Amino acid sequence: MKRIITILALCLGVIGAQAQESNLQLKGTVTDTVAQYVYLQKFHNKMFKTIDSVKVKDGNFSFKTKVKTPELYGLSVNTANSPLYIFLENNTITVKLSPKKYYSASVVEGSESQNLFDVYRKTKDIEISKFITEHPKSIVSAYVLYRNWSYRLKPEEITANIALLDKSQQSSVYVKELKELVTVLNGVAIGKKAPDFTANNPEGKPVRLSENLKGYTLIDFWASWCGPCRKENPNVVAAYKEFHDKGFNIIGVSLDKKKENWIKGIKEDNLDWQHVSDLKFWNSEIAKLYGVRAIPGNYLIDSKGIIVAKNLEGEELKTTLKALLDNKL
Repeated sequence: MKRIITILALCLGVIGAQAQESNLQLKGTVTDTVAQYVYLQKFHNKMFKTIDSVKVKDGNFSFKTKVKTPELYGLSVNTANSPLYIFLENNTITVKLSPKKYYSASVVEGSESQNLFDVYRKTKDIEISKFITEHPKSIVSAYVLYRNWSYRLKPEEITANIALLDKSQQSSVYVKELKELVTVLNGVAIGKKAPDFTANNPEGKPVRLSENLKGYTLIDFWASWCGPCRKENPNVVAAYKEFHDKGFNIIGVSLDKKKENWIKGIKEDNLDWQHVSDLKFWNSEIAKLYGVRAIPGNYLIDSKGIIVAKNLEGEELKTTLKALLDNKL
């Protein structure tokens, strides 16, 4: 009985261990492709950065890179596409990598964190508080709170869920960034002064928020690559046409990476207002300043720069503007 308890404790320790740097023991096979290389990528802020690559020999590959585990990484044969999300741990992990069907055909063995992540992905209508309570020591709980729930929750709800995590996860990069996000979100709550910023427009000229406040201004976060943003744009255009002459203005803040795509999106969607971007994708300084973790997203501010509403979509945007502007005619 004592031996069983010891083994169980060791297993739980692996799942809940703090990240430590060690030599990766990762090997596998590649199917459904003639790719010559497999790329190991590190996850950060919704993006993956390549940290190593190995040549595929007779369909096999093997990594011995020194990395921090347990932690989320990505495996791919083409860095232009989204990789297979894989939670690596400090033990031998084998992968059957299928680039054509990363999630439905790839198989990962040897990672308890990956097994839990797969359970999370397949579970519908999951409650994050319940999930964390059931798995407080897992890096997966910290990750999904950060990646999948931070934009759905109020600052106080994020803080409450952080408290549910085991102390082994309190020093994780995800909890650290969540705590920073809570501070930012509290600073851009309704009634607070909107942070000022300056960024270049498509012509390369700097535009400063505080110098362009007339009536009510919508700071609209979007990107040409964002499907939901492009779907919402007609609603924003309609609101602009109806209320612009009454004092409604927009400054579009794009999270694009390529200038040509940004400009093309503006033209295609008839977004006839001011636009700025630092072209840094999810590393956008303005998005970080406003705690934007998902797009489309927006902040409505008055002529003094005070935030009066946020994340208005569809008819809600028109209804809010009507209440604010029609009453002042």
